Amino acid sequence: MTTTSPSSAALTPAQSLGMLLRALKLPSFGRYAEEVAQTAERQGWTFGQYLHHLAELEVQERRRRRLARYQKSSGLPAEKTLATLDRTKVPAKVQKQLPTLCEGGFVERGENLLAFGLPGRGKTHIVCAIGHELIQRSYPVLFTPTYALVQRLLAAKRDLRLEKELAALDAFDAVILDDIGYVQQSREEMEVLFTFLSERYERKSVIITSNLLFSEWDRIFKDPMTTAAAIDRLVHHAVIVEMTGPSIRNEEAKKRGDLTTMTLAPTPNKVSSGNEVDEKA
Repeated sequence: MTTTSPSSAALTPAQSLGMLLRALKLPSFGRYAEEVAQTAERQGWTFGQYLHHLAELEVQERRRRRLARYQKSSGLPAEKTLATLDRTKVPAKVQKQLPTLCEGGFVERGENLLAFGLPGRGKTHIVCAIGHELIQRSYPVLFTPTYALVQRLLAAKRDLRLEKELAALDAFDAVILDDIGYVQQSREEMEVLFTFLSERYERKSVIITSNLLFSEWDRIFKDPMTTAAAIDRLVHHAVIVEMTGPSIRNEEAKKRGDLTTMTLAPTPNKVSSGNEVDEKA
C-alpha cells in the first residue's frame, strides 16, 4: 500500500491558509493571521482593515529581516555607533554635518564622503556611526580596512574573476575604506584600487578615512597621473569631513595612565582648492 501526505482537505482552514501564505512568501500573514483575526473581531474591523494590518506586519517583518542581513554583512564594528559617539570630541562643523550625512542623501546621489584627520581623532568612529545609520535607512553598507579590500581585489584579479568581485561590491550602496593612508602598495595593488574607485564613480558612494593630505597620496598610487585621476574622481562629488583637535585615543590612554609622555603632531585645518587639506602653521 502506498502512503501519501495528508491532502489539503485533511487540514483545518487555518492550517491550509498558513501553507498557502508560506508558499506565497508571506510568513508574517500566516503567523499573525489568527491573532489579528481575534483583535479584528473584538474591535469590529472591516475585512479591509484586517488585511491592511496583516500587510503592515508583513512589511515590518521583512524590513527587520533585511536590516538584520545588512548589519551582518556590513562588517561594521558594533560598538562604533552614534549612541556611543562622544559629541564633545567632535568638531563643531562636523556636528552640524552629521544629521544630514546620516539621512543618506549623499548616498542616494552617488556622492563620496572623505574624512580627514591625524591618527586618533575619531575618523573611523564617525564614518562607522554614519554607516550604522545608513543601514537603518535601508542602504547596504560595507566596512573594510583598505588593505583588506586591496588584497581581496588582487586575489580576484589573479583568479580572473575581478569583474565578478566588483559586481559583488556593487551590491553595497556605500563602501567604507578605512585608513587609506596606511596602504603602501605595489603598482598591481594600486591598479585594482584605482579600478574599484573608477567603477563606482558617479554611481555608488565610497566613504574614506585618511590621515594623509591629498598632496601625499602619491604614496598610495605611486604614479602622479594616477594619483591626480583618483583624487579627481573622489572629490568631484564629495563631502569632506575634517576631524581636528587633540587625539582622542591619547586622551583616553592618559586617563588610564597608559601614557606618561606624549607629543602631538599638528592637526589638519582646512581644505583648499577642493584637492588638498592644509595644516596649521
